[in-house]
Amino acid sequence: MGRGPVEGRSRRARLVRVALPCLALTAMAGPAWAQTVTPDLFSPNRQSVIVSPDSPLRRTTAEAADPLNDYKMRDPDRERRAPSRAGQVPTYGLPAANGASTSGYDSLNRKGQKPKYYPGQAKPKPSPGPGTPAPTPPQRNVTGALRLSIPPSETANKSPIPPSMAGTVPGQPARKRLPIDNDPFGAVGDYVGGFMVKSAVEFMGGYDTNPGRLNSPQGRPLYVVAPEFLAVSDWQRHAVVADLRGSFTGYGGQLTPNADGTALSAPLDVDRPNFTGHIDGRLDVSRDTRLTGQARLLVATDNPGSPNVQAGLAKYPLYSTVGGTFGIDQNFNRLQISAGATVDRTDYQWSKLTDGTSTSNDDRNFSQYGGVGRMSYELTPAVKPFVEVQGDSRVHDLRLDRNGYARDSSGGYVKAGTSFEFTRLLFGEVSIGYAARDYADTRLSRLEGLLTTASLTWTATPLTTAKFYSDTQLGETTLPGTSGVLSRTYTVEVDHDFRRWLTGIGKFTYGTLDYQGDNRTDKIYSLSGDLIYKMTRSLWVKGTVRRDWLDSSSPGSSSNATVVMLGVRLQN
Repeated sequence: MGRGPVEGRSRRARLVRVALPCLALTAMAGPAWAQTVTPDLFSPNRQSVIVSPDSPLRRTTAEAADPLNDYKMRDPDRERRAPSRAGQVPTYGLPAANGASTSGYDSLNRKGQKPKYYPGQAKPKPSPGPGTPAPTPPQRNVTGALRLSIPPSETANKSPIPPSMAGTVPGQPARKRLPIDNDPFGAVGDYVGGFMVKSAVEFMGGYDTNPGRLNSPQGRPLYVVAPEFLAVSDWQRHAVVADLRGSFTGYGGQLTPNADGTALSAPLDVDRPNFTGHIDGRLDVSRDTRLTGQARLLVATDNPGSPNVQAGLAKYPLYSTVGGTFGIDQNFNRLQISAGATVDRTDYQWSKLTDGTSTSNDDRNFSQYGGVGRMSYELTPAVKPFVEVQGDSRVHDLRLDRNGYARDSSGGYVKAGTSFEFTRLLFGEVSIGYAARDYADTRLSRLEGLLTTASLTWTATPLTTAKFYSDTQLGETTLPGTSGVLSRTYTVEVDHDFRRWLTGIGKFTYGTLDYQGDNRTDKIYSLSGDLIYKMTRSLWVKGTVRRDWLDSSSPGSSSNATVVMLGVRLQN
């Protein structure tokens, strides 16, 4: 019969109690080099080993009592080799969603802890996912026993899992879909250095029933070439924007002179070029201080039907206005103060007459110097009221014009308004003020009037947008005894997308021309409709129908015209 574990341990304990005193007596009686028996504290079964007193393996009493030398502190895997890290991608920092709780938000989109139900509580049945066939009821065989249907495979009716993209993390949710392009047929443009560049050109052809805006209309076919160029900087600081637009309207043949031999109130050659361009720059000195500048150029002719058009002209004389503005914007928390200096120069070509001679227009050339200041305060991020003041002085090359009047003048305007933006559905700027201009010649009365300016955009529906524009200008004139012309224009435009590739644009314009110092008052009306078929991002087909009216208080100056055009637009 073998001994039990308890009896074996009792017998070993009695042997140790007898052996230890004997070993101690032997060690005291023997020489210094005698071997001693020391319990090995690091041995799992605590067996005794004989160690020389001069051996470095012998431990002192303090070392043997140190708990750090206990065998339990040993690393049982210290002899095992570490796994190789060759080919492994190192991981730095904390893993994604390591602090996520069992419920609530998880950046890896993992399921939270399943809810616990009370004993006997009914558990909701999971809803079948998309693509999962509906469960079929259990079928019975002929004998009436239930025959279980085979459950569908987990991969049945499921699209294959796409390969993982570079930079993804296992468990990371799928990337969101790109937002829908609001203008899927808009110009894409190209990057040239640090600028985003877009360009376009339109070629139109059609017919104008009255290109000279005469009281007795004479129709002519027409063509229009209109190039555009836009460059916008893509910098973290500072900004430069160049917007250049031009057009040339040509007519087939010249107008016919009057049968009675009198000169037409319009040129025989009514071709008209036009160019409008400006380059704006901003230099960010600091977060609250910015230097601004603008260079601008305008090339045009007098409008058809204007009283400034000389009788007996062979073609319209061109005029150009070149100028610039340099200013500074300074923010004081919500208060913004802007100031700038302006300078502009206007020059007219000599007029060519039908008899082959030329007349000078130097009396219409002038230089304008002025300044503008604006102060605005941001009540809320959506409402920003402002006050703007402008003043200028016009100096003509000739002291007296062709009719003997001194046209030098000084004037300006003051207006107050606000800019606003309400959830991107209604935004813009509206203001009201007063404008006036005094002339050096005392025979010319003050040119003054109410100043109204507005620019509003209303997104009525995702497919319909309404716009409203209003402007007031103080212009020059050559009429004798007339100070100038106070012109106001109001425009309403509605854009509607019948399809993404089919857009209709309706526009109505109403304006008044008040020649102060003369009894003449003109009213203009214009109603137009455009239909744009967007074939691709680079090719559009455009059709235009426009009706113009000029209602003048001057006898024989009223006119009307209808313009029909069809063409293409190439853009990049």
